[in-house]
Amino acid sequence: MMELTALELGEKIKSGEIGVSEAVQAAFDAAESSKTNSFITINDREKCMAQAQEIQEKIRSGKLSSAIAGVPIAIKDNICTDGLRTTCASKILDNFIPPYSATAVEKLEQAGAIVVGKCNMDEFGMGSTSETSYYGAVKNPWDEGRVSGGSSGGCAAAVAAKEAFCALGSDTGGSIRQPASYCGVTGFKPTYGTVSRYGLLAYASSLDQIGPIGRDAADCAAIYKIIAGRDLKDGTSLDLPERDGVNDIRGKKIALPSECFGDGVDDEVKKHVLGLTDVFSAMGATVEFISLPFNDYVIPAYYIIATAEASSNLSRYDGVKYGYRAKASDLTEMYSATRSEGFGTEVIKRILLGTFVLSSGFYDAYYKKALQAKALIIKHYNEIFCKYDAIICPVAPTTAPLLGESMTDTLKMYLSDIFTVSINLAGLPAISVPCGFDSKGMPVGAQIIGNRMTDNLVLDLGRIYQERSDI
Repeated sequence: MMELTALELGEKIKSGEIGVSEAVQAAFDAAESSKTNSFITINDREKCMAQAQEIQEKIRSGKLSSAIAGVPIAIKDNICTDGLRTTCASKILDNFIPPYSATAVEKLEQAGAIVVGKCNMDEFGMGSTSETSYYGAVKNPWDEGRVSGGSSGGCAAAVAAKEAFCALGSDTGGSIRQPASYCGVTGFKPTYGTVSRYGLLAYASSLDQIGPIGRDAADCAAIYKIIAGRDLKDGTSLDLPERDGVNDIRGKKIALPSECFGDGVDDEVKKHVLGLTDVFSAMGATVEFISLPFNDYVIPAYYIIATAEASSNLSRYDGVKYGYRAKASDLTEMYSATRSEGFGTEVIKRILLGTFVLSSGFYDAYYKKALQAKALIIKHYNEIFCKYDAIICPVAPTTAPLLGESMTDTLKMYLSDIFTVSINLAGLPAISVPCGFDSKGMPVGAQIIGNRMTDNLVLDLGRIYQERSDI
């Protein structure tokens, strides 16, 4: 049963071939026997079995008809779940149990999905390998000596290892797409604002976006359809314009950034990503190389903006209201000790960097310039999408590195996001789809990027490729 996609399982539940309780039982068994350290917290089995019976009755009576009614789902551990521990993979929130659920989780539960557990991740989403977690590194199911990617590494590994049918992750600079690529599954980062961030524990508020990870683009599209839409609890959320999808890509124009196929990109990664574009060319799409003149600035601009916002967002974790509290003789000492003991090294590093770029005398030199670079990046993408329908490039320069390799070279870890962070800076939709394997047997992911609010087009391009591919 765990081999099924979420939509396949949903169909079998509707037809009566599989019971909801049976599906929930299988999902719990798989999650509890995880070999990848994908989960931090498993939900209460008895509670979920009771929920399964209620959902089964609603499906029988016709009160529930969504595509994922009765389907168990995993949730990244920085997305709030009412009554279920949410830690952000950090010691500082080790005992935090939210009194409410994120809007995206509520929508999934209203559609009949059942939350099986919370997935491991980089602490507060800060990392590209899911090794900075307080609860230990996530292992890649294709090779347990390699990373799963980050920060939604637990979600991607769980789906790839058949420990979950699908998952809900978050993406600040590639945190859905990069682990999806490393683990050989499909991950979708929606247009900024199309999915409510209410209940997502913030890292960088102008960049964070909730999105799905599934076995294929069809699963991601079904989940996105449920969670997308305006939410009065999130002032940055958007009404969705009605946009038709596509089934025929004849006449579509696709751009390939030459900078993403140059030096530093593994030859096998290039070959497989170009193989994906060959499929589109054979179907009548026009594929052309272009230049991204801003590519050298995306990493510094992203890490300045992200760390600046993180230094503000994470100031709330001080031991006063919730979470870990260090023993101290006065308030100032408690603040210092709580944050020093509660946060891991990578989180402390990024808070310090963010505080520095926002400080008096450095704000104009760093933060203001990063915002100007962001504006130029948006301008260049607007110009590209005046001529092209989509952009295709690798998700990452290489396949998944060995565990521990990136932790000894921080710059190398940051540079692994070079093809994903500009998408968050510009607020664009993008999907990672598996397109092959390297000589070591590790998955390669291709990234399909669209203009703002063309989420359906991006999802359809991923689906069309997968329907014509045996990968």
